[in-house]
Amino acid sequence: MPRKSTRLTFAVLATGAGVFSMLQSLIAPALPTVQHALHTSQSTATWVMTAYLLSASVFTPILGRVGDLIGKKRTLVAVLVTVAVGCLLAALAPSIGVLIVARVVQGVGGALFPLSFGIIRDEFAPSEVSGSISNLSAVIAAGGGVGMVAAGPIVTALDYRWLFWIPVGIVALATLIAVRYVPESPRRAEGQVNWSGAALLSAWLVALLLPLSQAGVWGWGSARVLGLFAAAVALFALWLYSEARSRTPLIDLRVMRLPAVWTTNTAALLFGAGMYSIWSFLPGFVQTPSSAGYGFGASVTAAGLLMLPMLVAMFLSGVLSGRLEPVLGAKTLLTTGAALGAVACGFLALWHDEQWQVAVVAGLFGLGIGLAFASMANLIVGSVPADQTGAATGMNANIRTIGGSIGAAVTGVLVTGHLQPSGLPYASGYTHGFTLLALLCLAAALAALLVPTRRGGRTTGKARAAHEVTAVEQETVAHG
Repeated sequence: MPRKSTRLTFAVLATGAGVFSMLQSLIAPALPTVQHALHTSQSTATWVMTAYLLSASVFTPILGRVGDLIGKKRTLVAVLVTVAVGCLLAALAPSIGVLIVARVVQGVGGALFPLSFGIIRDEFAPSEVSGSISNLSAVIAAGGGVGMVAAGPIVTALDYRWLFWIPVGIVALATLIAVRYVPESPRRAEGQVNWSGAALLSAWLVALLLPLSQAGVWGWGSARVLGLFAAAVALFALWLYSEARSRTPLIDLRVMRLPAVWTTNTAALLFGAGMYSIWSFLPGFVQTPSSAGYGFGASVTAAGLLMLPMLVAMFLSGVLSGRLEPVLGAKTLLTTGAALGAVACGFLALWHDEQWQVAVVAGLFGLGIGLAFASMANLIVGSVPADQTGAATGMNANIRTIGGSIGAAVTGVLVTGHLQPSGLPYASGYTHGFTLLALLCLAAALAALLVPTRRGGRTTGKARAAHEVTAVEQETVAHG
């Protein structure tokens, strides 16, 4: 077997990124089980999700940039080992505190996304890059769906700890194959990690995402929430100032200002708000007892099966986008994906009385996710210098996550702002929430229309993008 096998390389990248994506949603349906098994409160159990979110947000862009500098394979292997250790620690965790620490360790795996995209760009033939990125994006998107579908059966048949034991074996095998067969990328960025920029980036991300994830417990008007939001604004401004003055910025702001990059990131922020909110609230909606006037009283397993059309549609449309992108262009696919999300959420706001209706809408939204994921990655990779791939795609993933946190927080206010005497949300809360998500996805589609037009189905505004990238590189040399 040849050492440089793109099939094996892709299999390793898809396995690692898919497992990390699965870990995002796999534990969510099992949180009540974890809470009971580890004798903790509901508010403490939510930190199992929050710790993972914060860790991934911090490490995704930072380690993406580290990969650009010291080598993507070396960084990839280190991240895979870390994810395996995190899963092992979670499987053995004797207390909620240890499980939360394990989730922080697992969050390092967020760097698998930008590292994988960078390796594909460096190692695959130019004709294979777009399709491979689309296929990898399909796996990443589907991974979240697999987590929702598989959690119930795994917990029922085995135990919640097997939600982590299974990934341990998969990631360990992927690590061994990566060491042997994934080649080290020859392209390296010059300079060193801007650790002050990394610290400021981490600080403002935590200051922003922590209150968004905990505001329901702490209260939106509490001193902690308002204080952290104020700190996030101040730290963000300080980070921008630091990066603009640095000779070796962690995130090159000149690249972030490229038209194809900032418009794609704007669409990612808005679409992420809709996508993560659907993942968060649709299972809860179908699990609500019908006595509330809506919902179906579905079990965790049944709720996961209702999400199955979304999973299948995400994967198929993600793979299909790789074939459509050379013909239609990534801009068209991103616009279409976001528009499908808007249509799905609009239907859901009006059309949710039967389980088959929810399943159809879930499938429609899944089509949108698959198209949007693949096209966003292709737009970013095709628009930035090769030595900025990891950092740029890492920030795109991060911006999508930030959007998801904002969308979930605002939707949570709408859904749980007014409760029935039974403690369950009113149907109107979900209706208003789904309407908001439709508007957010529509705004994402409008943002996608601002992406510079692709010509010949390849890089957006190819000549223009090449000129802009060259200008960035020349400016870097001039300031070096």
